[in-house]
Amino acid sequence: MPNSRKPDTWLITNCSEILTLRGPAPRRGRALAAPGILHDGALLIREGRIAAIGPRRRVERLPESRRARKLDLHGRVVLPGFVDSHTHLIHACSRAAEYEQRISGATYEQIARAGGGIINSVRKLRASSPASLHSRALAHLAQFAGHGTTTLEAKSGYGLDWPSERKILVALRELERLQPLEIVRTFLGAHIVPPEFRGRTRGNKSADAYVDLICRQWLPRVAAENLAEFCDVFCDRGAFTVEQSRKILTAARACGLGLRLHAEQLARTGAARLAVEMHAASADHLEKLTGTDIRALARSDVTCTMLPGCCFHLGIAQYGPARRLIDAGAILALATDFNPGTSPTLSMPMILSLACTQMRMTPAEAIAAATINAAYSLRRHDRIGSLEVGKFADLAVFDVADYREIPYYFGVNYCAMTLKRGRIIYSRG
Repeated sequence: MPNSRKPDTWLITNCSEILTLRGPAPRRGRALAAPGILHDGALLIREGRIAAIGPRRRVERLPESRRARKLDLHGRVVLPGFVDSHTHLIHACSRAAEYEQRISGATYEQIARAGGGIINSVRKLRASSPASLHSRALAHLAQFAGHGTTTLEAKSGYGLDWPSERKILVALRELERLQPLEIVRTFLGAHIVPPEFRGRTRGNKSADAYVDLICRQWLPRVAAENLAEFCDVFCDRGAFTVEQSRKILTAARACGLGLRLHAEQLARTGAARLAVEMHAASADHLEKLTGTDIRALARSDVTCTMLPGCCFHLGIAQYGPARRLIDAGAILALATDFNPGTSPTLSMPMILSLACTQMRMTPAEAIAAATINAAYSLRRHDRIGSLEVGKFADLAVFDVADYREIPYYFGVNYCAMTLKRGRIIYSRG
């Protein structure tokens, strides 16, 4: 990534459109489709924050603007930097062989039973050095920035023993100091039951014993060392039951952690209702929701995070019911679910394309879901996710004249520049 010197004041001008996303957060219903567009706009950035935003002529006439360093965008589109609220950033390698197996007809669960899937990633990560994990993650973070992402959530969950889970969380903490993107850390020790605890009830090695280990030992350590801000649980068929998940989330909340949930991806288990009951910050996936679940989520403050990249990569026809959730009044967010097995993409523009074509979201709705609502799910909507005076100057600049062209050109990256807190962290050419 370019490591540009940050001037005290920037004037960013000659923008064909600025999508401000200004206003109350989170966005629900019709408000999700109101991007707050400024035509022919400009921004004044001082010490990493937005000092002024509005029509170009007005902002350029400000006394401070005349002394600022000028960045002419020549008619490009500006929007808030993407907030990717669900990723599995730290992993040791791809799972391309499994990709080929699925093309040949093997299901996700068949691959898992044969020792592939998450267990495959666990074996590889446990054997990897911190240095190799750092190097791989740094390369991925540079690509995130190159696609317009400025903040991302990143989970553990490919360790499943304490030394390896801690190794992931410490690596995430160190990575935030090594590069400019903001990383929100989530503990996902309850990803699946590790092999050493499966199918055994003797010697305290059952799945319930693993849950007790997480609750009694690991979560207090996560909190004591400030290793994570959130705790996530994969509550689904083949992972953790609703009762096991409730126990883990209750222990996490007692340790001061925010709550997140992988819910209703493979089967309808009641995980979405658990997210509502526990006042989780986010319930993610949600492909198997019922009408009752949708109504309950719509009445709650739980963010429903859609992960269409996973459905696309697995070749699953049933995407999350984004349209029904929006129409019911639920809080909707979008994320990449970047991981080596089911969604190896770090392109938020591609996620916008899938949201529009496969889940019938409008481009404006998709952008709001990937910025201000995702920021809300990470408890950061007061400082990022929209372009308003006082907020951090996290910007994505796209080489298009109309914001709708960002998802329209699917699979094409038109991100020309990314700024994090007023600093250029990516620039094409």
